[in-house]
Amino acid sequence: MTIPIRAADAPYAVNVEKGKDYYWCACGQSKSQPFCDGSHKGTNFSPVKYHAGENETVYFCGCKQTASQPLCDGSHAKT
Repeated sequence: MTIPIRAADAPYAVNVEKGKDYYWCACGQSKSQPFCDGSHKGTNFSPVKYHAGENETVYFCGCKQTASQPLCDGSHAKT
């Protein structure tokens, strides 16, 4: 199993818009964290789609170790 690059030691707080899709970077290589910029090409990683059901602040995982992709589950504090 390939391990993603740790992009940050904390989650990214993002104000999402209801009805909009967001594509979370799963590989950790994107220069547009926490979102995908295509840097995963040539790897086993693919971006994870997040559909915003409401206007709210969500916390996208920065360490790339979350079990609840793409949202933070506190894994950054354990690894």
